[in-house]
Amino acid sequence: MSGGIRLFGDEGVVRGGFELRRMRMDELPEVMEVERRAFAHPWSAELLRRELTHDWSTILLALEGGHIVGFVIFWVVVDEIHVLNVAVDPAHRRRGIARILMAELLERGRAGGLSMATLEVRRSNEPALALYEALGFRNVGVRKGYYVEEREDAIVMTVDL
Repeated sequence: MSGGIRLFGDEGVVRGGFELRRMRMDELPEVMEVERRAFAHPWSAELLRRELTHDWSTILLALEGGHIVGFVIFWVVVDEIHVLNVAVDPAHRRRGIARILMAELLERGRAGGLSMATLEVRRSNEPALALYEALGFRNVGVRKGYYVEEREDAIVMTVDL
């Protein structure tokens, strides 16, 4: 699997008062803290570490005052973006961080000539569903029991770029 297109280099940009840039390996402990606070069933440090080693995978951080307040993990596969994880530290939610991360990702995808973005989201995650719909994503299917721990369905959403 190869992305071929790199949407984010090592340089950062500022959007909405947050610095957005690619994650570095030395930031894994701080990213893990956000992951653990954000989710009942967080990814392991090993899974996150592996994402940093794949050419097709990117972890895009949102920082405020030098501290990580959110991130998005995504793959670029051929001409598509696949969003795997969006996390915002609970202490910083309702400030538009996920929207800023996702909007920047989608804009970079458009500028890079990609065709679409896709993701799965818990059926019960109404704030995320509303965000993704506001960004132009549409419901295209359901993955029954996708979230194994709770046997919760995932809504599959896509947006054309």
